[in-house]
Amino acid sequence: MSSVSNTQAAPNHVAETQKATIMSAGKEKKSGGFKVRSLWPLAVLAAGFGLFFATGANELLTLDALRQHRETLLGWVDNQLTLAALSFVVIYAAMTAFSLPIATLATVLGGFLFGAVFGTTLVVIGATIGATILFIAAKTSIGDSLRNRAGPTLRRMEAGFRENAFSYLLVLRLIPVFPFFLVNLAPAFLGVSLRTFVIATFLGIIPGSFVYVQVGTGLGSVLDAGGELSLTGVLTPDVIIALVGLAVLSLLPVVYRRFFGKPRPGLAPKSQD
Repeated sequence: MSSVSNTQAAPNHVAETQKATIMSAGKEKKSGGFKVRSLWPLAVLAAGFGLFFATGANELLTLDALRQHRETLLGWVDNQLTLAALSFVVIYAAMTAFSLPIATLATVLGGFLFGAVFGTTLVVIGATIGATILFIAAKTSIGDSLRNRAGPTLRRMEAGFRENAFSYLLVLRLIPVFPFFLVNLAPAFLGVSLRTFVIATFLGIIPGSFVYVQVGTGLGSVLDAGGELSLTGVLTPDVIIALVGLAVLSLLPVVYRRFFGKPRPGLAPKSQD
């Protein structure tokens, strides 16, 4: 009797297992291939972005506020340089991670408080940290799931981008055609490695950051005159040509691999017997 009951139980067990598998697959399909709770990193960043405007913090970070607290800030930098520098990096990183629309003013402020070279260093470090936080949040939340469920077209685009990810990302950083936060998000959906993202971001934002930090070094005279900060003439033709030139240089490895990276037909090395 026991052998008969075991024989009858086996098919029932298999049927229940198959049913559970089908139900779990259905749930996965309905959920889009990822769990809702995995979205918490992006939810936190979105909440921070909303709070920035809800609390009115955007109205405090203005040129008038800088003019009012100018001496206090400069005195703090003179007396507590290390603390001031660390605080600036942390605030800049948070601002970048939350994608707050005050990057230009913050970059100029870096030049005003810390000078051209040191200010550029702090801005680049803070921006790279903040961009990396957003990249990791997007990648771990939905990036990997979307890539796993991507169709053949997206997979081919991903493969093409990943093959020259460093060069492409470096160009996007050098020439700010797209918003900074979009360039932080897109690589997360295209399978770019963390190492490539960090290095390309760090190097790519140095020239542009230096240009705006340099503007900040002359902000004192603007504040003394009671004038308004104008950035319309920052990206002069010479600066644009220089940035485009750097971008072209960044694409040279892509061009080389495209035309010379693969052996030509008939030129393959002969095997030696």
